[in-house]
Amino acid sequence: MNTSLSRRQFLAASATAFSLLPRCLRADDESSTPFPLVDCHVHLDNSTIDKVVALSKERGIKFGIVEHAGTKENRYPVVLSNDDELERYIAGLEGKTVFKGIQTEWNDWMGCFSRATLARLDYVLTDTMTFPGKDGRRVKLWEPGVEERVDMADKQKWMDRYVDWHIAIISQQPIDILANASWLPAPLAKEYDAYWTAERVQRVIDTAVKFRVALEISSSYRLPKLAFLKQAKAGGVKFSFGSNGRYPNMGKLDYSVAMAKELGLKPADLFSPAPDGQKAVQRRVY
Repeated sequence: MNTSLSRRQFLAASATAFSLLPRCLRADDESSTPFPLVDCHVHLDNSTIDKVVALSKERGIKFGIVEHAGTKENRYPVVLSNDDELERYIAGLEGKTVFKGIQTEWNDWMGCFSRATLARLDYVLTDTMTFPGKDGRRVKLWEPGVEERVDMADKQKWMDRYVDWHIAIISQQPIDILANASWLPAPLAKEYDAYWTAERVQRVIDTAVKFRVALEISSSYRLPKLAFLKQAKAGGVKFSFGSNGRYPNMGKLDYSVAMAKELGLKPADLFSPAPDGQKAVQRRVY
């Protein structure tokens, strides 16, 4: 029997948690924050752009739409895999009051698209949640039985490899945002502080700053934790907010905003799409 879960199913399992959170901030709450409210991690799954734009206006939060992108080996409801597919996706967002992005997968997505077409996007977002398995193939770390496919016998050693994976993705791919930052698979998640040591955090921070990659403050996972975020701010990292939301759960940024207030973030500390010519896909060598 196939016991694997899609990322959407995995997130849906946590949907009840959203109902326990305070309502998301609306436009009239923005005066209490010294920064704009932007959810850079919104998926259109089972919805339409017009419904999502209406929700964005209702909640007073600008949305950045991201669709999964990479080779067809990646399994999602939609995976953009060539310039034609990416151009149709971009055309569907033209004229809408949203940012246009993609959520890339694995380490081979760059070969799917021309640099010129990628440059029509506002940003590229990715995460580290797909990891090389024992056989070298991609493994979704949120799926059941991950320890059977990824060698985690020595969890501290595996964590070192996981940090190396962060470094490789940030340094070798033309991305603007690292989403779901500091997320850990289930076998390690309960001991977050034991695995995200200051030294490991600093490696990620230094690489993100060097390559001008923002770290997402995720309201869906309520990560990174405050100590990680304080160290990141001290190191000069920029941040983005993300719900990883599917309709109608996008724009629920309570954790992101609470952490931003705790850190005393200002607009200069937050990600904003780079101007033409300065986007990661234009300035990075790959």
